[in-house]
Amino acid sequence: MIYCESFYEYRRRKSRVVQIGKVAVGGDNPVRVQSMITCDTMDTEASIQQTMELADVGCEIVRITAPTVKDSRNLEHIAKGLRARGCDVPIVADIHFKPEAAMEAAKWVEKVRINPGNYADSKKFVIREYTDEQYAAELNRIRERFSPLVELCKTRGVAMRIGTNHGSLSDRILNRYGDTPLGMVESALEFARIARDLDYHDFVFSMKASNPKVMIAAYRLLVARLNELGPDWNYPLHLGVTEAGEGEDARIKSSIGIGSLLADGIGDTIRVSLTEDSPHEIPVAKALIENIHNTSNAEHRASNVELSFDPFSYQRRATEKIERDGVKLGGDELIRVVVRQANFDKIAHKIDRMGDYKPEIVYEDANIIAIDPRDDETIAKLNAQQSPQFVTVTDEIDLPVIAAFRLLAAKLHARHPILLKDAVSCRASVSDANQNDGVSQKRPTDFLNTLLTASTNIGSLLCDGIGDAILVQGEEAPGQALRLSYNILQAAGSRIFKTDYVACPSCGRTLFNLQTTTAKIKAATLHLKGVKIAIMGCIVNGPGEMADADFGYVGGAPGKVNLYVGKTAVKFNIPEAEAVDRLKDLIREHGKWIEAARQEATLEPAS
Repeated sequence: MIYCESFYEYRRRKSRVVQIGKVAVGGDNPVRVQSMITCDTMDTEASIQQTMELADVGCEIVRITAPTVKDSRNLEHIAKGLRARGCDVPIVADIHFKPEAAMEAAKWVEKVRINPGNYADSKKFVIREYTDEQYAAELNRIRERFSPLVELCKTRGVAMRIGTNHGSLSDRILNRYGDTPLGMVESALEFARIARDLDYHDFVFSMKASNPKVMIAAYRLLVARLNELGPDWNYPLHLGVTEAGEGEDARIKSSIGIGSLLADGIGDTIRVSLTEDSPHEIPVAKALIENIHNTSNAEHRASNVELSFDPFSYQRRATEKIERDGVKLGGDELIRVVVRQANFDKIAHKIDRMGDYKPEIVYEDANIIAIDPRDDETIAKLNAQQSPQFVTVTDEIDLPVIAAFRLLAAKLHARHPILLKDAVSCRASVSDANQNDGVSQKRPTDFLNTLLTASTNIGSLLCDGIGDAILVQGEEAPGQALRLSYNILQAAGSRIFKTDYVACPSCGRTLFNLQTTTAKIKAATLHLKGVKIAIMGCIVNGPGEMADADFGYVGGAPGKVNLYVGKTAVKFNIPEAEAVDRLKDLIREHGKWIEAARQEATLEPAS
């Protein structure tokens, strides 16, 4: 199965055009930026104001939740109010659970988003074996529920997003396909087939997950399946990482998921979901798109060598173990963090106080062999050696980073461990700052772009299973570069060194203030290394997205919180004022609580 035209050269996937109001998605149109307002949909004035604020900072499509028929009816007043004020940004109604709400919303908006996992199914996490006849009967039931919306959207010229979420797959899909990317794809295709049978084609797909590895695999598998189904299945794709959280961690996780797919030419619209005010999402999304344009290097053609990994199923590249600078790497060892000597010297005086977050290997002491992955003669000599070598891509080559390391992994025997870099440019190398009579010739860089570049390049390769150590050399400040290195490893699921949070963005369904609640939970639990906590405003994706979380904090009703262990609710209707303390008690009950005083390391080393 093939999911992109070239694994080494940027070529954007050719999709059909879907019109969403005045905004065209897909085809040769630019990648569009979306977001979602956070207020109650019944608050007409606030909804209008937040939508206009998003449009003012460059958001091209705005989504508004419509959890009930009543909310959907109020979309009429929101849309009319926006148009009366000269704002023509397309509105998307976000629908979960209630087909009746979708039918009402389709009268007033330019696009309706439905989630196949809960549009016509109730989720009870029931284990049941379906016969083929029973499964077919379920599909007929879905067709009866979904067809009226398709017909209405077709009549009114309203677009649709068939948006699968990893956290809300139906029991039927889970029982047949499991909690897998394949299940996500099949869930969406069931609804797409119904739409196509009714000659309706104005829809886009999405395959969202909070785990970047799952998200990347699901989108790749979807595109491969669409390619197999035929050229007229070329529907646009909307990209997003759900429950990314806030701050630097959320931007890194979003960059890994969205950026890696954009680099492969996949994606026609994107949303960066942050547990922050929605306007903060827009500059990150725009920078991600611009970053791909700047780093894709479309002019250069690399050979189309077969990949060394399965792009649809994660498996770490099987290297042999070696030791460098007194540290073991490769094989099943931790993925290590490497620094240049110049940066090491700047922080050498405080390394003993940096705990788990310190540099592990100095580049200049590690006997690293840097090569051009197109240099077949040098690679052949390396492959002829019996002992494993520590290899990386040389700086200053005319290949995009992802393409260069994929090519290296494809040609180099698997026993040789690989050092990943965020940038292959001497300009970015800290050691070069001492050249030119001691005066650095590097240009100042914007840290957001540095973060996005490093996260996209290194994170994508880690999710491909490539890499035994990483070097962030695009950031001059040594503490900041180290923090970024470890945060990329954490976000890619490659190395857990601190508390991991899965936090959804706010929306009109949210039953508590996500930003302040997330801050309270982090303040209480940030020292719990390796514990994963999900913070969900409502139950739409909560239980499913918490499948690989240790504990969950979920809005159950206004002012009330349910607490979960994994995806099982164990405490119900806890007053919000008590919920954080009760969460701490729950963590204690399961033996994962330690007192903060026992933590010796600082989470974020200073620059």
